[in-house]
Amino acid sequence: MKIGITCYPTIGGSGIVATELGCELARRGHDIHFVANQMPYRLTAGGRVTFHEVRVKEYPVFRSPPYTLALAAKLAEVASLYALDLFHVHYAIPHAASAFLAREMVDYQRVRLITTLHGTDITLVGVDPSFFRMTKFSIERSDGVTAVSSYLRKETEERFGITRPIEVIPNFVDTTRFTPDRRKELKELLGIGMGPLLMHASNFRRVKNVRDVIKVFARVAEKSPARLALVGEGPERAACEILAEEYGIADRVFFLGNRREIESILPAADVFLLPSSQESFGLAALEAMSCGVCVIACRSGGLPELVVDGETGYLFEVGDVDGMSEAALALLSNEAERERMGAQARERARDEYPTDRIVAQYESFYEKTLA
Repeated sequence: MKIGITCYPTIGGSGIVATELGCELARRGHDIHFVANQMPYRLTAGGRVTFHEVRVKEYPVFRSPPYTLALAAKLAEVASLYALDLFHVHYAIPHAASAFLAREMVDYQRVRLITTLHGTDITLVGVDPSFFRMTKFSIERSDGVTAVSSYLRKETEERFGITRPIEVIPNFVDTTRFTPDRRKELKELLGIGMGPLLMHASNFRRVKNVRDVIKVFARVAEKSPARLALVGEGPERAACEILAEEYGIADRVFFLGNRREIESILPAADVFLLPSSQESFGLAALEAMSCGVCVIACRSGGLPELVVDGETGYLFEVGDVDGMSEAALALLSNEAERERMGAQARERARDEYPTDRIVAQYESFYEKTLA
C-alpha cells in the first residue's frame, strides 16, 4: 500500500506511535509518506519512508499562519504525485479536517481517510466550542476511525454522540529495543549514582501532573537515598525545578531533557511514575514496562487497561501523593517484589502489546477500509 501519514512532530504519544507505525509498515514493504511541518520525532527518512515538509506562507493579513490549509494542499499534492491509497492522520485536530479537504481535492472515491484518536484531541481540544463541530464532522466523514483504548472510544462516543464504528487498536512497543538489559551500566552512564532510581518521562504538560512527581519524590527522599530522573521538556519544567528547590531535593533531581534514545534510559529506573490526570493510553508506561520496570500511576483514562494493579504496578486516584509515595517506598525497600512486578510488566508488554501484533491489526484495518 501507499500510505500518507500526518502527525505532530513534537514529543508526545501520538507522534511517536505514528512514527514507529510508519517505519514498521515500511519494513513490511509499504511505501510511507510522512507529511508534517518538520521531521517527526524518532523518524529517519530513507528506503520506503519519505518525508514531505509543509511550508506555511507568512503574510501580514494572517494573524497566524494557515497551517491547516497548507497541510491540506500538501497532502493533496503528495497523494497525486505518488498515487496514495490512503491518508492515516494521527490526532483529530486539525489533521482529520485537512485530510478530508485533501481527499476532496484529489478524488474522494480513490483515496481513503483513516483517523486515529489519541486522547486530548477528544477529551480537551476537541470538546472546546471552537472545535467541537469540526471534530465531530471529521470523525464522521473519515472512512475509518481507530482509538488507542476502550476508554477513549467510549469518551468519543459519549462526548460527540458518535454512532459509527470505532476500532480499538492500542499502542505498541518494540520489546527487542525496550529491554531490561544493562541496568547498572546505564546508571553509571547517566551519571546519577547507583542508588534507587525513580523516573518519569513526558512532554511536561499540565495533564501529566509532573509536580506530583516532585511531591512524591520529596516524601520518598525523606526515608530513602533514592534519586529522581525526569526525561522530557515542556511548559511545566520550570515550575518543577522551582518546586525541587523549595523541597530541598534539587541535588537529587536530574532533568535529562528530551532524549531520542529513551530505550537506553528507561532500563536504569527501579520504579516509573506516571501520575497523569488524563492519559488515554500511557505509551511511556508501556515502554517502561517493556524494560522490566514496574509502574506507579493514576487510575485515569486508559491506564487501568494497561497497568494491572498489584501485578505490574500500582494505581491510585489522581492527586494521591501519599499513596504513591508509600507504594514507591515499599517497592524500593523490597527488591524481590520489585523484580517480580518488573518481570510481570515485561511479560505483559511482550504478550499483549508487541509491535508485530498491533501493526498487523493496522494493516488489516487498512485493507478492510480500502475494500
